[in-house]
Amino acid sequence: MGIKTYNPTSPGIRSKTTLTFDEITAEEPEKSLIISKGRTGGRNNYGRMTTRHMGGGHKRFYRIIDFKRDKDNIPAKVASVEYDPYRSCRIALLHYGDGEKRYIIAPMDLKVGGIVMSGESAEIKSGNTLPLKNIPTGTMIHNIELRQGKGGQMVRSAGLAAQLLAKEEEMAHVKLPSGEVRLVSIKCRATVGQIGNPEHGIISIGKAGRSRWLGKRPRVRGVAMNPVDHPLGGGEGKSKGGNHPCSPTGVLAKGFKTRKKKKLSDKYILKRRE
Repeated sequence: MGIKTYNPTSPGIRSKTTLTFDEITAEEPEKSLIISKGRTGGRNNYGRMTTRHMGGGHKRFYRIIDFKRDKDNIPAKVASVEYDPYRSCRIALLHYGDGEKRYIIAPMDLKVGGIVMSGESAEIKSGNTLPLKNIPTGTMIHNIELRQGKGGQMVRSAGLAAQLLAKEEEMAHVKLPSGEVRLVSIKCRATVGQIGNPEHGIISIGKAGRSRWLGKRPRVRGVAMNPVDHPLGGGEGKSKGGNHPCSPTGVLAKGFKTRKKKKLSDKYILKRRE
C-alpha cells in the first residue's frame, strides 16, 4: 500500500495525504454481515452530553467481525479484502468450506485466494488462529484473548503486533505494542501475524472538513471560553488560564489518575508500558 500526495492547489490540499487503497478488492460489503448502528452524538440515554466533539459524519454500516475465530478445522478461502469505516485496519471476507461467510481482521500478508484456518491443528502462518500453547515463542501475534472463548480484545488496530515471549506453566508472557508485558492464559487464542495497513498512523488529515466527515466536531480551547463555560475561561485580553489544564467539569487533564483499581487485572502485568 502506498501514500498519495496532492498538488498544492489550495491550503487544505497542500498537506493532505491519503492511502492508495491498492489492497482493497471489493467496493461493497457482504450484505448478510452488516447492520445499521445508531449514533449518539455524544449524548447518553437522558439526552445529556457526556462526550464532547462527536457528531455528524458520513453514514456507515457496521461490519460484524469474527473476533472469536471458533470455527475449528474448517479451511476458509479469502474472498476479498475490504475497507471498514469503523476501524483503522482492513478486513477480509472468508468463505468457509461449509458455505458460511465471516469477516476477520486482515493481517499484512493475507491475499485473496489464500487459505486460513483456526484450531489447535492449524499451521503457524499469517491469518491462522491457535491457542497460545500451540504457538512458538517469538512469534508475532494479534487479536489476543484475555479470557478463553470471549474473543480477541487486544492488538486489533492497523499495523500492530504483539510478541509471544515465553510460557510458564499455565501462563504465557506477551509483549504488547505499548511495551507492556502481560500474563495471558495459554488456553487463550491469538492470530498469527501483524495487522495490515501500517501506514494509517502517518496520514495527514489536511483540512478541518475531512475531520467532519469522520464525525469529529471542532474542539474549542478552554481559555477562549467565558468563565461560566470553563474553569480556564475569562480574563482581560489573552490569558493563560491561571489554573492547571482541566476539563469543563474541573477534572485535571495531566497527572490525575481516573483509572479504577483493578486488582484482578494488575496482577497479570509484569512490566508497565513504556
